[in-house]
Amino acid sequence: MSPAERLAALRAALVAAGVDGLLVPRADEHLGEYVPPSGERLAWLTGFTGSAGLAIVLADRAALFTDGRYTTQAAQQLDPALWALRHITEQPAAAWLGDHAAGKRIGYDPWLHSEAALARLQPAGVTLVPLLANPIDTVWTDRPPPPLTPAVPHPQAVAGQDQGAKRVAAAGLLTAAGEDATVLADSHSLAWLFNIRGSDLAHTPLALGFALLHADATAELFMAPEKLSAATRTHLGNAVTTRPLSALPAALAALAGRRVRVDPETTPAWFAERLRAAGATVIAGEDPTRLPRLRKNAVEQAGAHAAHQRDAVAMARFLHWLQGAALNGETTEMMAADQLLACRRDQPMFQAESFPAISGAGEHGAIIHYRATPESDRIIRAWEAYLIDSGGQYLDGTTDVTRTIWTGPGPAPELLRERYTRVLQGHIALSALRFPEGVAGPFLDAVARTALWQVGLDYDHGTGHGVGSFLSVHEGPIAFSRAARPLPLQPGMILSNEPGYYLPGQYGIRIENLLLVRDAATQADQVKPFLEFETLTLVPYDRALIATALLSPAERGWIESYHARVFAEIAPLCDPPVREWLRIATLPLD
Repeated sequence: MSPAERLAALRAALVAAGVDGLLVPRADEHLGEYVPPSGERLAWLTGFTGSAGLAIVLADRAALFTDGRYTTQAAQQLDPALWALRHITEQPAAAWLGDHAAGKRIGYDPWLHSEAALARLQPAGVTLVPLLANPIDTVWTDRPPPPLTPAVPHPQAVAGQDQGAKRVAAAGLLTAAGEDATVLADSHSLAWLFNIRGSDLAHTPLALGFALLHADATAELFMAPEKLSAATRTHLGNAVTTRPLSALPAALAALAGRRVRVDPETTPAWFAERLRAAGATVIAGEDPTRLPRLRKNAVEQAGAHAAHQRDAVAMARFLHWLQGAALNGETTEMMAADQLLACRRDQPMFQAESFPAISGAGEHGAIIHYRATPESDRIIRAWEAYLIDSGGQYLDGTTDVTRTIWTGPGPAPELLRERYTRVLQGHIALSALRFPEGVAGPFLDAVARTALWQVGLDYDHGTGHGVGSFLSVHEGPIAFSRAARPLPLQPGMILSNEPGYYLPGQYGIRIENLLLVRDAATQADQVKPFLEFETLTLVPYDRALIATALLSPAERGWIESYHARVFAEIAPLCDPPVREWLRIATLPLD
């Protein structure tokens, strides 16, 4: 079907369902950022393939809402005759519903929205109606089947803690709160709690499923039986009962009269609706595995260091190759991404990319989440800025690094160097920051923007996101973002630091390292504990883009100290040609 035919078929299905419209989120039943092909309902309906968005379909109009990372991409992928495009922060979906759907009944799939998300979408005068079946599924005739890849044990040698001990600790939180059980709908929680991983998603090592954790530390894991081998069942042990997904309604009904914790942000509304109908008391509360998962233990921290060292070797090999390849006029964006993947594949414990590489030359770098396709792929030319944002999934850690490169061979334009340097100054300011215990990520976002704000510039995305341990490269809810929850940062958390600047049609600049939160050394007269960041990423900045005259002595010292560390730690792991490239790349600034 064409996009217009898909929209028309959906509208006919809405009439049959007795509703005036439909909410279509970019989510599956686990409410994650990344979904399997069977969960790509938003992309199927609209043609928009970004990882964040919401469509609203009414009988006479339809709109897609996304954030600043994807507005350019969405404008290219949507048919403007069918879809209005809205910035989800500046033009909220609830306001649009209030303007265009007053007095109407708007359907939603209770598996695809949390109760908290529905509350944010509820305008006065509009009735939100849960549907028994998703209307898109009735018209998406060639929808792929759900993934059925195996769930495999994640070795304790890299997990750092036995899954039984994790269950006992999480169950203790339920007991302390007077609760009998909790629903775990986020597959990241299952992966962490049970020390299992999978490949149901292309870049995030998850085995999709659900679980109930009880206050006595026993658990029920709901997952397709064919995904659970005898070895995995042995790993889970007798305290974890495995059941098919079809057993979930009966298991919830069995909680009648019990107090059940449900995270209102991470759990589909279907669960709370079922539990209340069964006579259970639903307690809104944080997923008890979430904060422990964010705070990496000592083994996970050591794994992160090791994974970033190996990733730095791959990046050094790639950047050495790029220095020659970009000048020959024969390398394309997709070829460069393939080369970087090949460099990573050579590293021990590499499993997959942590997301599809963003390989953008010139004007494509200004598209924040650009994805090169055979149609858009172009030569990386000399004398332009090239942005490469990529990462790896290693058995002991997850990486995410962005560098902006001047392809040369001559000097970069002065204005480009000035803007790159302001981005770098914000990046350094956040990296070098000391801050008191109790401060949350949203309050630090401005630190990375100050150098740009001073000259009237900004970027339309958060400064950074949480990162998992051989899990999702985007691990919420911690973030350096004004839109994030104000969750205080704690030692062991890993976040990205990635300010940027984008000039549409010309170039994009982004510089990204991963940071580990750690305790800061005590200073004289210190009135409370302080925290600081350790930089995990070990990849040089492009000296050709740094306007050294703009740097303060402290900023210059930070860069040169960082480069000295990169060379000392990574050069011994490289072969001679790459080692020589790295020596030159980390020389003192001119």
